[in-house]
Amino acid sequence: MDAAVLKGGFGDAPIDAARAFRAAMQAMARPGTIHEVTGAEPPAPLSTATGVLILTLCDPETGVHLAGGHDCAEVRGWITFHTGAPFVSAEDCDFALGTWEALHPLDRFRIGTAQYPDRSATLIVERAEVRAEGAILTGPGIRDTARLSLPDVAAFRANASRFPLGWDAYFCAANRLAALPRSTQVEG
Repeated sequence: MDAAVLKGGFGDAPIDAARAFRAAMQAMARPGTIHEVTGAEPPAPLSTATGVLILTLCDPETGVHLAGGHDCAEVRGWITFHTGAPFVSAEDCDFALGTWEALHPLDRFRIGTAQYPDRSATLIVERAEVRAEGAILTGPGIRDTARLSLPDVAAFRANASRFPLGWDAYFCAANRLAALPRSTQVEG
């Protein structure tokens, strides 16, 4: 095993994981808010924020799909060592990780069922930057409106129209993350 795989996990796991979990949940509960996270140093091309989400949300029971350039030996080894999460197809994943372009086509990800809408995928989208500008967001967890730089407003509008079905998304860049649950309405 490459020694680099052993590095980059939480330094103080209980405290770092608790802080990361809180940031991840606050981001999902308050769409459009941007949270800074620390504690992970994953291998490239993963951002710190993506590494933090993987360490916090993944375990041996959560299937992960790696898309595009994120599907490489360094990332696979790091995720396996630190979380034990299995790698699965896009159709079977709990979490899908990659750039927006690499994650396409989006219709291959689970959107849940009428009986179990929670059995859907969560996309972790790596971005060059995450900014509180651009698309206008409304819905649960948002007072009046919020803004978030989205890669494709139409795709998120279509996803919200399926609510309670649909996938959720995190956006990560450097040490910043934001989230967009399927319940959020999106306007250009």
